[in-house]
Amino acid sequence: MSTSNLLVIMSDEHQARAMGCAGHPFVKTPNLDALAARGTRFSNAYTPCPICVPARASFATGLYPHQTRLWDNAMPYDGTIRGWGHALQEKGVPVESIGKLHYRAVEDPAGFDIEHIPMMVAGGVGMVWASIRREEERIAGPRRMLGDYIGPGDSKYTDYDRAVVKRTGEWIAGHADSDQPWCLYVGLVAPHFPLVVPEEFYDLYPSGMLPDVKLHPGNGHPRHPWVEKQNKFMDSEALFSDPAERLRAMSAYYGLCTWLDHNVGQIQEALEAAGLKDSTTVVYTSDHGDNVGARGLWGKSNMYEESAAIPLILSGPDVPQGICETPVSLLDLSATIAKHFGAGIQSAKGVTDLYSILAQPGNDERIVFSEYHAAGAVSGAFMLRKGQWKLIHYIGFPDELFDLEGDPEELVNRAPDPGCAAVLADLHAELRGICDPVLTDEQAFQDQAALIERYGGRESALRLGAPGATPPPVVQP
Repeated sequence: MSTSNLLVIMSDEHQARAMGCAGHPFVKTPNLDALAARGTRFSNAYTPCPICVPARASFATGLYPHQTRLWDNAMPYDGTIRGWGHALQEKGVPVESIGKLHYRAVEDPAGFDIEHIPMMVAGGVGMVWASIRREEERIAGPRRMLGDYIGPGDSKYTDYDRAVVKRTGEWIAGHADSDQPWCLYVGLVAPHFPLVVPEEFYDLYPSGMLPDVKLHPGNGHPRHPWVEKQNKFMDSEALFSDPAERLRAMSAYYGLCTWLDHNVGQIQEALEAAGLKDSTTVVYTSDHGDNVGARGLWGKSNMYEESAAIPLILSGPDVPQGICETPVSLLDLSATIAKHFGAGIQSAKGVTDLYSILAQPGNDERIVFSEYHAAGAVSGAFMLRKGQWKLIHYIGFPDELFDLEGDPEELVNRAPDPGCAAVLADLHAELRGICDPVLTDEQAFQDQAALIERYGGRESALRLGAPGATPPPVVQP
């Protein structure tokens, strides 16, 4: 059990590579870089599900979506399943949250003593219309998810992040003299769309410095058939008004990454001003990544590195300095939060706290798993990372297999290669050791069908939930 405070900062939709400390060629994240320099950056960290609500439910509980059966953005966490917050409450540890949770409702016992300005799913139900996934039943998304306007300025999201940072600074100042270690979770929304960012951050990334995206179908690179069908549900690339707006979207996304970094820096300054920097362990992570135009895709919702990989930094007393290459997951972070205070949760099999991983480095063969059964997916998708190899298994579609050591950009699918047959068989065996993909896919569809029925059927469900980004609570600009 640690005697230090624990501050957990989670952003939304931050691509793991979009940090200076991760080697990005131009994204500016000086505060995250400094945090990583004082601690450990986990260079192979993944989300258990590359979309907000189920990823956050898994983070809360330490369980995979097929265990929580919270499959998509219409199935939010309500505190029914015990998680790390409950474990801390049972130990008498003060535990509060500020900002985005994306759970069901404020009144639910989600494991926090107090939830400050929490952002929950829209109307307590979330995106019910997106739970209709069967290709013959679904309709195209109601409008452009990235937002009606893209470019410099302010949005309800940037206003909300300002309010979250302000409340966090006040909270930290008010706990400067606390005689008991505390846990504070802070949820920021940037760099999640809408792709609008204050001008000073937007201007850092003029269009002339932006590189061409990889594997764009317009350049003759066909998308995987599962991905193609999913993208037709909401083709953000096709909805740009012209090539200039597409570049503005990239500038805005990278500007939001630096805006996020700016906000993390302000929180760090509040810790230092309160005299708590040396007695507080800080975690930074995100719920999933963003494709940012790679393969002509925007948003998240697939298993490629841009979407499924996440940033993860741990810094604090007794945390070693360096980079840990052992594959890890948000579920391992869940176990870490409990372990930090000498508590425990019933995590998924194989989940281990990050402190134990750092104590036994070099386990590059450790398995990490992710799954997707949400918006646009005509069937389930499963990812398994083991060593240099990454399997993406789609129900009813061909596999993808990537050698992330020799091909970190995932340019060549090795699944059809006869020389990789043994690797493919091993990864499939490991996958079946976690879940039966076919039965899991069937269970997800059954649960979603039951959800739609509870809301009055397909026509009623199509009208339920926010049509785009979840609206934040009203705050003072």
